[in-house]
Amino acid sequence: MTAVVLALGSNLGHRQDTLQGAVGAIAALPDVRVTAVSPVYETAPVGGPAQPDYLNAVVLADTGLTARELLDRLHEVEAAFDRVRTVRWGPRTLDIDIIDFDHARSEDPELTLPHPRAHERGFVLAPWHDVDPAAELPGHGPVAELLAKADSPGLRRAGRGLVIPEGAP
Repeated sequence: MTAVVLALGSNLGHRQDTLQGAVGAIAALPDVRVTAVSPVYETAPVGGPAQPDYLNAVVLADTGLTARELLDRLHEVEAAFDRVRTVRWGPRTLDIDIIDFDHARSEDPELTLPHPRAHERGFVLAPWHDVDPAAELPGHGPVAELLAKADSPGLRRAGRGLVIPEGAP
């Protein structure tokens, strides 16, 4: 099994319910075992057009899938929550990014690993630090140190926590 870090975000619709539903959908994927779910954070959007604030969380999981297979399954989960890709960095019902895939490196434009902007995004680093205080982002260093330097406009804990569904593998 390969350890992965996934970042979830939502700024349209019932954001909290969408994030919880996404955790359930990820936990139900074959060859994926969710091991931890972070608290939920709210933050102002970064880049793109004017839009509502995001709710964000991080999921730690183990998988037997390849990085490409996992990305394809995660796109299916996004589509199940009515994700449409029309405006870069635009509002979305659900966004799931692979932040780290067992410290693998990839320059593939469709699957850059580790995620190319994770080291500067407080909305990824804060929830990741909550579930794994000793985490390191390959090529960038300890998440705790990155978080201390990250630009985190309006970052705050929000909503009720997410849970790993009972009966998840």
